[in-house]
Amino acid sequence: MLSRRLNDVLLEKKLWWLISGLCVAGVGIALLSQHVFDMQPCAWCVFQRLIYLVLAVVAALAASTQSLIPRLVCAMMGLSLAIAGVSAAWFQAQIASQSFSCAQTLADLLMTQTGLETAMPALFGIYASCMDARVKLFGLEYAYWSLLLFVLLGLLVAFIMKGFLGPRKPA
Repeated sequence: MLSRRLNDVLLEKKLWWLISGLCVAGVGIALLSQHVFDMQPCAWCVFQRLIYLVLAVVAALAASTQSLIPRLVCAMMGLSLAIAGVSAAWFQAQIASQSFSCAQTLADLLMTQTGLETAMPALFGIYASCMDARVKLFGLEYAYWSLLLFVLLGLLVAFIMKGFLGPRKPA
């Protein structure tokens, strides 16, 4: 029974580190696309970067603690962030990318009013309109790739949460 619980905790830690790594990789690919291939981001692009980075930190915190309550809080925050990411990516793909400007949208206001855009322009600078930022990779727009990654991250967090909430089978 103890070894099974230990295996569950080790699997959970590995999943949290996987989530954190996937988030950092997603932002890394976005930065590579921007700075090497000159694919300039819009407000919704950089807003999603922020969500990925916050989720990466939450996942790393969850992987680094042994206590159940902080891990459960991280799981709830992680699922909320994944849902926010799905919503942002969907909005970018379906609505914002049809607009000439992202100005005064939630993403634009959040990135500019917090000062993130000017404090870290290489990471959070807004350099394109949402319509101009529509770029395809392997035939699929970046916003949809981001949406798929957020769905995967949400499923991984949900799987972790199932371990908290699911019935325990006797050994």
